[in-house]
Formats: sequence, C-alpha cells, structure tokens
Amino acid sequence: MSHPFVDHQAWSKLKQAIVSLAQQEVMTRFNQVGYEIKQDGSLLTEADTSMQQKMTQLLKREWPEFALLGEESSAETQQAALEHPTGCWVLDPVDGTTNFANHVPFFSVSLALVIGGKPVAGLVYDPARDELFSARLGLGAELNDQPLKTPAIYPELKHCVGIIDFKRLAAPLATALAINTPYASQRSFGSVALDWCWIASGRGQIYLHGNQSLWDYAAGWLILEEAGGASCNLDAETVFQNKIGKRSAVAAINLNTLNLWHSWIQNHH
Repeated sequence: MSHPFVDHQAWSKLKQAIVSLAQQEVMTRFNQVGYEIKQDGSLLTEADTSMQQKMTQLLKREWPEFALLGEESSAETQQAALEHPTGCWVLDPVDGTTNFANHVPFFSVSLALVIGGKPVAGLVYDPARDELFSARLGLGAELNDQPLKTPAIYPELKHCVGIIDFKRLAAPLATALAINTPYASQRSFGSVALDWCWIASGRGQIYLHGNQSLWDYAAGWLILEEAGGASCNLDAETVFQNKIGKRSAVAAINLNTLNLWHSWIQNHH
C-alpha cells in the first residue's frame, strides 16, 4: 500500500525526528521526575505528556493528512482517529512508564502508521540503549539502519528463552507455566513494544502476553512480521486488529516455533 515512507528521504526524516524528540523529552527527564496515577491504575509522567504533545505537533506539521491516536488521548479522539479515511498514527509516547518512573532503563517510544486498517510503518525507539527498531510493510525491518532478521534457528521449546508477562494471564495458564515450565528460562521486561522487537532480534525466542493495547503492539507487531517472526493471539487469530480493544499475543522467532509454543499453550490453557 502506498504511503509517504516508501520514500527514503521521508523515512529518514521520521526516524531522525523520533530519536531526537525521545532524547529531548524522555531521556532528559529520566531519574528527574515523579509520576501520577491514572484512573485505570497505570502511571503517567511528565515525559508521557510532553512526548505525546511534541510528537503530535511534529506529525501534524509534516504529515497533516493523517490523524493521531495517542495513548494519552481521550477514547473519543482515539476512535475518531481509527476511522479517519486516510489513516492514522498510533503513538505510545512512553511504553514502559512503570519502569521509567521507577528508574529502570527499559522503556521505549512506539509509533505506527495505520492505513486501510493495517500497519504500513512502525518505529520503536529505546532511548536508554539508543536502539531504533523500524519496519515498513513489504520492505523488511531494521535495527539502527541495519537489516533485522530473526535468527535462522528452530529450537525445541525446552531450549527457548521466553519473554512472558504473567500478570495478565488467566490463572490456569500462569499456574501451568510455573509448575510445568516448557522453556529454558523466562524474562519479563515491562515494555510491550520492546518485547516484540527483542523477539525480532532473537533476544528471546518465544513471547506471551495476555492483554495489550493497540498502541502497545502496533509498531512492534509489524517489526516482528517484517523481520521474519510469527504471531497470533490465544485464539489463533491475527494479533493486529484495527480497533481499540485489548489483545492477547503469542509470538516466536519463526512459524515453526510459534506452532510448537501455541500448541503447548492450547493444551494448558
């Protein structure tokens, strides 16, 4: 599908902008600001609101044809953006706010462009490590401008590192994973967008999350797809849906490993 970021110059401009703004608006506030608790119990910092404000200004100035759906926008604004006829940006200004607020250097800025109900471009920037993961539909994925491909290995589950978010799993599945662990080792880092990218780069081989929002996964989902990974939800449907509702996510470095992983989950779900 045609979009401005097929053009290398526009793509480079967008990548440079998200890196620059994240360093200015997010990293300069790391270890410097407190937080407030939102109505849903999640945290909000000055970095979240400032990054969303500055990204919104930039995107509206440079690419006014697209609406913007931000995590910190109202539900009405989010729904209107999804229904915009030319497409919309999906922005999470700080994914991993709990880490950020507690001085843990694992958080990211996530931005996807959705046209025709599907992500066509995605960026996930980790300012603490200065790592920019990116992808365009049909054009592959990159890490800091170098091609990003999932590792060409087909491990048994017992040899995999799993990035697993236990908090949002149903009790029977969480219990089965704890008692009858099918993988070699488990991690939980606290930034959904980066989780997807770390699977794409082979820093874990399998992934499971019970409940994530569109702005959490839109960019990371595309990056994993374009890197050669595979994913579905717990019901074996595609993870990405062009709607606000939350989605479960099961992912792996390739389809073979995903099938093994999803089969195990289904037998213990």
